[in-house]
This record gives sequence, C-alpha cells and structure tokens, in this order.
Amino acid sequence: MAGLMAGFARYTHAVVRGIPTSLAADALRSSRSDVDLAKARAEHEAYVAVLRTELGLDVVELAADESLPDCVFVEDAAVVCGDTALVTRPGAESRRGETEAMKGALKDLNLNIVEMTDENATLDGGDVLFTGREFFVGLSKRTNQRGAEILADAFKDYAVSTVPMLEALHLKSFCSMGGPGLIIIGSSEPAQKALKIMQQMSDHRYDKLTVPDDLAANCIYVNLPNKGHVLLHCTAEEFPESTKVFEKLKDYTLIPVSNMEKVKLDGALTCCSVLINKKGNN
Repeated sequence: MAGLMAGFARYTHAVVRGIPTSLAADALRSSRSDVDLAKARAEHEAYVAVLRTELGLDVVELAADESLPDCVFVEDAAVVCGDTALVTRPGAESRRGETEAMKGALKDLNLNIVEMTDENATLDGGDVLFTGREFFVGLSKRTNQRGAEILADAFKDYAVSTVPMLEALHLKSFCSMGGPGLIIIGSSEPAQKALKIMQQMSDHRYDKLTVPDDLAANCIYVNLPNKGHVLLHCTAEEFPESTKVFEKLKDYTLIPVSNMEKVKLDGALTCCSVLINKKGNN
C-alpha cells in the first residue's frame, strides 16, 4: 500500500469547463438564490488561474455548453485514479449530457476509459472521496449502490466503502482530503456521523481536521514536487472561523480561493476541476 500512497495528490493536469449564460437561471440548486453571472465567471477565471499558475498544472479548458447549465461542475462527470478514468452517469438527468465532452478530453489524455452505461446506476463524482488508500462513496440523491459497485469494479486495486447521505447533496459537501491520511470534515451532525462511518469501515486510522462550516471542509489538496503540501481553501470573507483552522496547518502553502457565487448552486472548490496525474510527466 505504501507504493500506492507514494503519488497521492501529485497532479500534472486539470480538466475544467467554462460557465454558460444558462447557469444563472437554469443550473440546479437546493435553495433559490440569484447568481451574478459576471462575478461567477470572474471567480472561475481566478480559480483556473490558480490551477495553472500557482499549481503549475496543464489545464484543459472545455467550452461551455448552453444546453448544459451545470457543466462547469466537471467533477461529477468523471472519477480519475491513476491511468483509469470512470466516466460517470450523473444522478440528475439534466446533467447526463455533460459526460460526452469530458470523455473526449480524457481520451485525448490517453487515459483508459471506463463508461458507466448501466441504466440502473447513478454516480456523481462529488460523492467520491479518494484517500490514496481507498474510496468512500456517498449514497445520496445523486449516487446509488449500483454506481458504487461499478466504481469498485473500475478501480479494483482499492477498497470501496459506501456512506449513507441523509442531508447533504454530496459526500464532499462536508469533507475532503487535506493531506496524506488527513480528512477535513465539517462540524455538523451529518458530517460527523459520516466521518464515524468512514472510520468504522476503514482499516486505516485517519487524522481529522474539523472546521466549523461544512462547506469550508471542501478543499483541494495537492502535493507539488517543488512546494510540498498545498491547500486551496475558502476565503476569510466567506468563512472566517474555518479559515483560522487552516492556518494551524504547518509546512503548508495555503491558497484562499473565492467561491461566493458558485456556492449558491451547491458548488464547492473540488466541483470545478478533474485533477489527473500523467505519470510520464513525473
């Protein structure tokens, strides 16, 4: 297993997608709130710039599609681990078309493509937490048991455990990886219950970093050859108390990234990119 952990969160490429005008009115959301399209686009441009300039990733930018208002949230369309890419079958029917452009981009990166074609299966990438050792899959309104089984079949080197989701949209609505063996988790009761289930199901003892705000627990951790531990996290303007918690992480490069508009559509930091490690570049 040490060999499997060696390259954890070492990425070379990212796939992102533009924001269509239709996002403001037609994107799915759990609460009705007005989205400022210009601000959302500026926010996304800044996010992509961080991936490209701060993290040094090769960024593949897919064009926005007006017929797919949620298409900026690319994480749900694919799960990539090693050289294998699972093209998902998103739980919301209106989002199923998003996978076509993603599949093309992943093929162009010469990844081994596995397609989820079973019409009884649903899976959103936002429900998939990869720890470097194993997968946890949230069973939510968007992801079902069959979807989790197909993921397990695609990534046979790793154990896959399911976590029932009672309230949040996705598993990663309140958690993410903050480093090797470190889970960042929100402080709400549903988040803490999910963490307890993950701990019970795993043979590994994970460290945890608890933040007051569930949405602030969604971060992007990257292990860069020249910078070491890097964490993209919420801004102090959005979640001041949670930001203070991140400041306790020693030997980390901390990069605050604003997500004030996309959060109105239940979008978090991990939602807007698919991160890939092309081993040939290491």
